[in-house]
Amino acid sequence: MTNTGTGAATRNATSTWRNWAGNVSARPTRTSSPASVAELAEAVVRAAEDGLRVKAVGTGHSFTSAAATDGLLIRPDLLTGIRAIDRKAGTVTVEAGTPLKRLNEALAREGLSLTNMGDIMDQTVAGATSTGTHGTGRESASIAAQIRALELVTADGSVLTCSPDENPDVFASARIGLGALGVVSAITFAVEPVFLLTAREEPMSFDRVTSEFDALVAENEHFEFYWFPHTGNCNTKRNNRSAGPAAPAGTVSGWIEDELLSNGLFQVACSLGRAVPRTIPVIARVSSRALSARMYTDIPYKVFTSPRRVRFVEMEYALPRESAVGALREVKAMIERSPLRVSFPVEVRTAPADDIPLSTASGRETAYIAVHLYRGTPYRSYFTAVERIMTAHGGRPHWGKVHTRDAAYLAGVYPRFEEFTAVRDRLDPERLFGNPYLRRVIGA
Repeated sequence: MTNTGTGAATRNATSTWRNWAGNVSARPTRTSSPASVAELAEAVVRAAEDGLRVKAVGTGHSFTSAAATDGLLIRPDLLTGIRAIDRKAGTVTVEAGTPLKRLNEALAREGLSLTNMGDIMDQTVAGATSTGTHGTGRESASIAAQIRALELVTADGSVLTCSPDENPDVFASARIGLGALGVVSAITFAVEPVFLLTAREEPMSFDRVTSEFDALVAENEHFEFYWFPHTGNCNTKRNNRSAGPAAPAGTVSGWIEDELLSNGLFQVACSLGRAVPRTIPVIARVSSRALSARMYTDIPYKVFTSPRRVRFVEMEYALPRESAVGALREVKAMIERSPLRVSFPVEVRTAPADDIPLSTASGRETAYIAVHLYRGTPYRSYFTAVERIMTAHGGRPHWGKVHTRDAAYLAGVYPRFEEFTAVRDRLDPERLFGNPYLRRVIGA
């Protein structure tokens, strides 16, 4: 082991890094676990001096190689915790390596909450925001859209504080920066006093949910649904603010729904389907009827998020919201006329337009269609067929999920694409933070 002048633990790498899904791996030359911003900046400078590219990685929940590198891999495990809470401004500043789970729990203890969040909270705050992680919402947008300021270590070791008032052009792009502009070291989020959400989950037919989609989105603060391929069945979830009282899911019933059915038995079903694909349609029909209707009221992160222990590979596209139902119907028709056997539900969520250049919801009301397959199942044929449908509707791929699009395509679906690349050219002209994935999606 070697140490930088400021004390950051830096090691020559001897093992291969793999992401959560196991579909991406990398063998960095060395790794660094800085415990302060100064140590992080020193690690970046030293890597540049040694001719090494630099990437930071969180918990590996991206399905792309956005964080892969053969140079210096920065692990922010020691850059965790809340720096400051400003109740008057309604903000919290948190270190970049803090897992969302720990942030949510800490905020709840302080009587605070994020306004919206995704359904998985294992990611670090920097990893989640940098790739555009989102939940579903009629008015409330992605986690990145809740950023009020951020701290960024750039290629020359400078530490930039970015906000609408300070380095505003960098702030605009760095909220979803893909790791291309520098290494995010801290993020300031908007927060609000903790509130209650009532979740209403119930089965609904595919025909009904698609015909009533616009009304369901308009009537609920947060609406999403899952369609089970090879069936006409969906499961819907509506989350709305509640005056209370709190009525959490029962310990036993919650365990049955969230652990036994959604994880334990689903794991068995996926394993069987992978081994014997012809059983998948039957399994899908049984699975789609296993989850029953339920209602519960709890604080936000206990409603928005769910345990996800069954590992999978995912592709997700963001479409103009008015195109979502037509595109989903095309996916259904494609599966029905093909030999594909799809074991995972298809997920549909929404988001309002936002002002982040590389946000999948940038400048337009958005609906998301996500397709998954169990880890280890061949996925290319299915994802390719779905991707063809999504791109025909002007779809934007999620930056952290499997896709094949390149900079030429993406420049055509992101009106502010050149605004982002101009900031990148200024901050990182030598592409210290580059890698093959960024070359493909942003350009050389």
